[in-house]
Order: sequence, then structure tokens, then C-alpha cells
Amino acid sequence: MMSDSGKTDTFAPANRRYQFFSQFQLQSMVLPGLAFLAIFSYVPMWGILMSFQNYKIAKGFWGSEWVWFENFRQFFASPDFGVIMTNTLAISAFRLLICFPAPILLALMFNEVRHVGLKRSIQTITYLPYFVSWVVVAGMVFSLFSGQDGAINALLMWAGIIKTPINFLNDGKNFWPILIGANLWKDIGFSAIIYIAAITGINPEYYEAAEIDGAGKLAKIIYITLPSIAPQIFVLLILAISGILNAGFEDIYLLTSNLKNGIMLPYAQVLDTHVFTMGIQSMRYSYATAVGLFKSVISVVLLVLANQASRKVTGSSLW
Repeated sequence: MMSDSGKTDTFAPANRRYQFFSQFQLQSMVLPGLAFLAIFSYVPMWGILMSFQNYKIAKGFWGSEWVWFENFRQFFASPDFGVIMTNTLAISAFRLLICFPAPILLALMFNEVRHVGLKRSIQTITYLPYFVSWVVVAGMVFSLFSGQDGAINALLMWAGIIKTPINFLNDGKNFWPILIGANLWKDIGFSAIIYIAAITGINPEYYEAAEIDGAGKLAKIIYITLPSIAPQIFVLLILAISGILNAGFEDIYLLTSNLKNGIMLPYAQVLDTHVFTMGIQSMRYSYATAVGLFKSVISVVLLVLANQASRKVTGSSLW
């Protein structure tokens, strides 16, 4: 550390230690979070070694045979690789295109509601599904789309749109719309809270000045609201792009009846379910770890690229 005179400040480490201990009560509040991060995020990284081994539980890490990139080769050469990657990218892309902008639109609509009681009631109704377990949501989906007594079929027949019931759950092509729709219904309200909070922080004088200039509601949204919440939008977009290989597990697992629905499975097999199938059910721990490491590396690369692109284009970034 350089002082104003250009000489090295030899007391900098001592000053940092003094600052740390003088704020010990505040610093100690961070320690539980650091301990949690170390135990559950960094210590398990030791298991990455399995992806380069033919891991055997009895032999442990150091006794298992090293096969290096053989597990990765097997995954890339697998006949299921194309299907798994297609499903993963397609489901993630639909989520990005539909589920990402939907909370923004919902937050913009909430901002236009002037009746406080109505606004709070609608907001509560929209974010409550987030706290509903996926087990319950899957049961609701099965009840709604059942080919025998499902509510969707009953409604379509009552409206005269169809004459005979449609078994939506026996056609794999219906899986993606059902999955995306269930995710949208479950998460849209809770995801909108971030944008609602950002909109609340906008200075009301901006809207007043826009009204004096004759701006309508759409103009105020385009030229005031959206630019004001753009940093939050781009940060969340960066995270969404980095997680594009996270097509989901729990929702897919339950909506395919624990991966036992042979009709839906060709459209539902993604990286996360493949890791579960090969690692837990087939006990191929090294292979499953290699697939998980592949997904993690791609996610980190996408995170860095998306962050750099956002910094250059918008000036907003994670770091």
C-alpha cells in the first residue's frame, strides 16, 4: 500500500487486523455464512476426482483406478447424448423466452394498479403458488389434464371445442408446454417481487415530469420504468443464461411419475435426470460426476461470457 509521499505503508497489514478486530461483532456475523459455504460448497468439490476415476466405494478416492477422460468420452459417445442435450437446451430456452420476461410484465402491470387493496390481494394470489410443493403441483397437473375426468377436458367439451376427451398425458409432445406452464404458474409471482421492489424505488418526480410533457402510460413504461430497472433485469438475465443447462429435476421427475412414464421420458430426459438415473439408480458414480462436471464447466463459461457481454453492451454486470 502506497502513502501520499510514494513510500510503502508497512503498517497496512496491522491496520487491516486492527479494523477486523475493532469490528469483530460485525465480522462474526459473516462467519456462519462462510462456514456454511465452505462445508456445503467447497468441501464437496473433493468429489470431482470421481469423474476421472472408475470410482469404487470400497477402494475410496486414492485406491480407485484413474481413467482420466474415459467417463466424458462415454457420455459424448452415448446414443442418448443428442436427445439429452436437445431436451435440456429446448426446455431451458423456452423457460428463458417465456418464464423470464413474464415476471417483468407482471410487475409492470402491478405498477399500474392504483387500488392498494386490490394490488396487494392480486400480488398475494400470484406469489402463493411458489410455496406449494412440486408434489402437490404434479398432482394438480395430473388431475387437470387427465383423459378421463380432467378439468381441462371437461371445459373444452363444455365449450364445444372437442367432442371426445384428449389424453394429454399420453402424448409426449404435450410435455414441454405442460412443464413450462406449471413452472410459469408456480414462479411468476415470486420472481416479480424483485422487479416490484425496483419499480417502487423509482423517483415519482420522473413520472410527474413525463406527464407534464404529455407522456402516456406506455411511454412512461418504455422511457422511465424499464430503463430504471434495467440493471436488475440484466443481472438476472446473466444468471439465467449461466443456468441454461439447468432444465430442472424435481418438476420433471414428478411430472413423469418418477421417470417411469415411457411416453413422456423421451421428451423429459435432461442432464439432471440423467445424472440421477446413472448415479443413484445405476450406481455409476464416476460417470454421473463427469456429466455433472461437464454441466458445471459450461455454466461457468456461459456466466463469464454473459457477464462480459452485459458489461460491454449495458454497463451492468455481476463483477
